[in-house]
Amino acid sequence: MKKVRVGILFGGRSGEHEVSLLSAASVLNAIDKSKFEVVPIGITKEGRWLTAADAELLLQGKAEAPGSAPSHLRAGDPEATPGAAVLASGQAVVVPPEPQRQGGSLALFQTEAAFTRRASDRAINVDIIFPVLHGTFGEDGTIQGLFELADIAYVGAGVLGSAAGMDKDVMKSLFTAAGLPIVKHVTVLRSDWESRPKKVQELVESKLKYPLFVKPANLGSSVGISKARDRKELGPAMEEAVKFDRKIVIEEGVGGKKHKAREIECSVLGNDEPEASVPGEIVPGKEFYDYTAKYLDEGSQLIIPAKLNKAETKKIQQLAISAFKAVDCSGLARVDFLMDPKDRKIYLNEINTMPGFTAISMYPKLWAASGLAYPELIERLIQLGQERHEEKKRNQYSR
Repeated sequence: MKKVRVGILFGGRSGEHEVSLLSAASVLNAIDKSKFEVVPIGITKEGRWLTAADAELLLQGKAEAPGSAPSHLRAGDPEATPGAAVLASGQAVVVPPEPQRQGGSLALFQTEAAFTRRASDRAINVDIIFPVLHGTFGEDGTIQGLFELADIAYVGAGVLGSAAGMDKDVMKSLFTAAGLPIVKHVTVLRSDWESRPKKVQELVESKLKYPLFVKPANLGSSVGISKARDRKELGPAMEEAVKFDRKIVIEEGVGGKKHKAREIECSVLGNDEPEASVPGEIVPGKEFYDYTAKYLDEGSQLIIPAKLNKAETKKIQQLAISAFKAVDCSGLARVDFLMDPKDRKIYLNEINTMPGFTAISMYPKLWAASGLAYPELIERLIQLGQERHEEKKRNQYSR
């Protein structure tokens, strides 16, 4: 039987570049090589595309950019990833791809001399792409749009689901429309904060009670998120958030000033008929589960399954599937919840359409606890991507 040719796409221009490297290294280490032929494809922080040997150097920790500080992320498999390296500076760019009816391809070149070569010589021919990209330009629908244009099958949510799942403001609007329980929040624009900070502060304080969580609307892995316990901390939290996006979401903290919300997560897998894993709980080593707590500190605890009663477990699984459908997701997603420790009320926090995917990340660990091992999970996701692509081929685009 012919092996399925899978392009593993990683790196990217987002603030989660290093996390993507860790996830990709774990996938490449675990994927069943007897069933899949793997093509590593890297994207530098500057947006240049690298393939083959250059991309593999990254995963071996040998492609640090000159002058860059070495990473000390500890979220990956230490055997597969001794340290998250940074993609070497290259000259590759994307040639706008033409739709392919017999299997898609992305044509790439690395030097001007490549212009003299045939397009077929510099094309990456794959059956499907697994975009192990987190955050901006990877999880927000942009790369998915490129795949759609090129008619290439890919793993994960489509353009709409990715974009809606990335934008916390739009996401919350869809959750509200679906009747799902979310925390009180206010959305403001960077331009409003910079031109009328006092009015923004008054608006926020008229709608919400401290403590508050201030977040860039479009970013992942808790980058740019701060907790503001009072008015004095609100300003610096806003200044931090506006570095990363033009829209800022401010949420009222669950549990109030005296109690810290429990952080529950649930993994979802599927297309039109998704399934939910057992829920897990994160006990952060810090004030909340921010970027440092996720990837740098070793004090956070993952409790799988979460200590919930049967009714709470079932409710979280149902809400996770409803959230998945509300943003028109497909393939995979991790859905995050907050539970008030006082009354045990459950709030839907957010959905991540391409969550951390190292062997010890929450998404695969929850499925492992549900009976689906990491290599089988990777295979299932590839199958779901192929099924979604075949389903889309049924669409007519002209009369």
